[in-house]
Amino acid sequence: MIGIYLCDDEEAVRHQIQAALERKIFVENYDMKVVCSAANAQELLAAAEGEKRGIYFLDVELKDEEWDGFRLGQELRRRDPHCTLVYITSYGDLAWRTFQYHLEAFDYIVKERSQIGSSVSQCLGEIQTRLLAQRQDPAEIFTLRTGETVRHIPLRDIFFFETASISHHVLLHTSNSCMDFLGNLYELEIQLGDRFIRTHRSYLVAVDKIETVELNHNKLWVGGHVCLLSRAGKTELRRKMRGNQ
Repeated sequence: MIGIYLCDDEEAVRHQIQAALERKIFVENYDMKVVCSAANAQELLAAAEGEKRGIYFLDVELKDEEWDGFRLGQELRRRDPHCTLVYITSYGDLAWRTFQYHLEAFDYIVKERSQIGSSVSQCLGEIQTRLLAQRQDPAEIFTLRTGETVRHIPLRDIFFFETASISHHVLLHTSNSCMDFLGNLYELEIQLGDRFIRTHRSYLVAVDKIETVELNHNKLWVGGHVCLLSRAGKTELRRKMRGNQ
């Protein structure tokens, strides 16, 4: 069972987060447990002694002269190198601070009372997906970095890649998410092999996710999305279809 540890000095926020975590664990039947819900760093560190691969939800702005969330994360990473760190903050983008402390955070959750429960629940679901992915064959996982966050996406969940509006960036589409990362489709096409097909200079599509092909309109449907189909893409698609017969 994977231990989950929470540290936030605001009691109401701490209880809200704990309730959201426990509800998600119960509904999804995750092999996890909230071991500790602490108001300060010392309490959490004592409870997490000896923990391996724990999951930690840490308030950034702890009211403690010795500890803030980043120092606490640094100590936890020293003790538990493979732990998962999630930061809870009243502010926006703090990725640069985790870089200063040489930390890799899984996610950042902003303290908006009306949304924090759903944000925590979604985050825990994404952590579960990553943990399951890590147990699979590495060849079946696609790893990408967005900012200071590293994601591990099972290939079976990927619908398609497309070029982003920002130069040298790519968008990865799954059934419920779209992730922007640094890359290019040419390198991805080589890396991913025959399970994906370049239907257009801007699209790399999972072959088994293609739903409908409209040759006359130069497009195809993948996971409810429209992707473009070029002349070269049509040729490659016909070749792929002949090879699968």
